[in-house]
Amino acid sequence: MNKIYNIYKTLYDNYGPQGWWPITGYGYHKLDYTFPRDEREIFEVCLGSILTQNTTFTSVVKSLENLHTKNAINAKAMEYMDIDELKEAIKPSGYFNQKARYILEFIKFYNSLEGATPSREALLNIVGIGEETADSILLYGYNQPEFKVDAYTKRLLLELGLIDEKTKYAEIKSMMESSIKECIKDERDLLMVYQEFHALIVKHGKHFYSKKPYGAGCFLKQ
Repeated sequence: MNKIYNIYKTLYDNYGPQGWWPITGYGYHKLDYTFPRDEREIFEVCLGSILTQNTTFTSVVKSLENLHTKNAINAKAMEYMDIDELKEAIKPSGYFNQKARYILEFIKFYNSLEGATPSREALLNIVGIGEETADSILLYGYNQPEFKVDAYTKRLLLELGLIDEKTKYAEIKSMMESSIKECIKDERDLLMVYQEFHALIVKHGKHFYSKKPYGAGCFLKQ
């Protein structure tokens, strides 16, 4: 068993399934991989992926709940929403001026898709969408096997000596995907592992990699 897949198995054995991405009004959906179930839920994941830049998911939930009370978690409602009202609604996520612009740019693109699944390349051409956000949208919004790398992933792999400070996003993503593919051959299983693995790293990261010194007490180091 390779090191990366062994990390996944250990985390899964310790924490169990996570049920990401949580949907407003429903929450987490452990062992139910049918999400997102419709256009509204796909859009919510895309929206949440943009809002979660440089903030905690707890803050994003507050923004989504603000929008939910306005019945505004859909592209059409947000497109025609008063800009100041939009900014106020997403304020808990921080950088609300910037993120409002990113959301409106994304909506133009989203509408042009007409329900189709976007390519990673196309997403990366949208203002405000980088690699992590693109992979988040594809993995959780469109059920595409694209591994999402975040700050916790980098800190964990660095602590375990599997990468160094200079290792780039694309290199980490490639390492994670190729290692997992060595052990998981079925495409549906691969998608589930990618979704759970990222969520498990976040769960583990909150315990051991959110404050310095990173990795203090981390059972994966044993």
